[in-house]
Amino acid sequence: MATNVAVPLGEPVSIGRILNRTFSAIAANPAVMLGIAFLFGALPSVISGFFGQRLQIALAGQPNAFRDGIIISIGLGIIGVVLSMIVQGALVRATVAYSEGRRASFGESVAAGMSVALPLIGLALIVGLGVAIGWVLLFVPGIMLYVIWSVAAPALVEERTGVIGALGRSRQLTKGARWKVFGLELLVGVVYLLVSGLLGYALIASGGGVQAMAQMGENGLPIGWLIGNAVVATLISVFWSTVQSSLYIELRNWKDGPQTQQLEEVFA
Repeated sequence: MATNVAVPLGEPVSIGRILNRTFSAIAANPAVMLGIAFLFGALPSVISGFFGQRLQIALAGQPNAFRDGIIISIGLGIIGVVLSMIVQGALVRATVAYSEGRRASFGESVAAGMSVALPLIGLALIVGLGVAIGWVLLFVPGIMLYVIWSVAAPALVEERTGVIGALGRSRQLTKGARWKVFGLELLVGVVYLLVSGLLGYALIASGGGVQAMAQMGENGLPIGWLIGNAVVATLISVFWSTVQSSLYIELRNWKDGPQTQQLEEVFA
């Protein structure tokens, strides 16, 4: 298996190298990475969406329909958040394993994700709240916090720093390269919006247009549309998580030196 080219300590952060690592990591282990995102992310979303909308239809007109609908939505939402954290943690492990010159197995990746699911939820809540407050305060502070904390999740997964430690580690890793981090996040965000918009348009067009989809929505969206949406979500999830993990690896190598280089120094 081909490995990443070692980056000398102090080598400038490269957006091109981050993107190259992203696509190379996915291409080197597609079954595991796409499989995890689909089985733990997209497929449960399809199942919960299908049965959730059927329950909503069945509850329509019932005395406690609104209350029951809220309870169902909250329950499905909690399950979805936990599973999405497992996916994020698993994809971090698979990407870092690639940077170490090996393929992470399905079991190894899932186990890594499951072991940090709850801390990742706590981290996501803190980051989300901080960025939201920053956006309220003239928008710019929110962007700054997002950039500063951009690799907190991969740091938590790989270094087991804890939630607060992960925030501090991300702050340390991004210092001195935050304009490049901002540029990468902006690029990825634009690509995300374009691709998701085009794929969403394709799904709506295949369903007969907005009006036809709205009419179908009254009786529940067709399973084919839900599956198509799940495939799109799988691809986007893998790309986004792998980019963030590749960014973490790039910053870690820049600040600390490649892990393989460190091992060679230890045993020299």
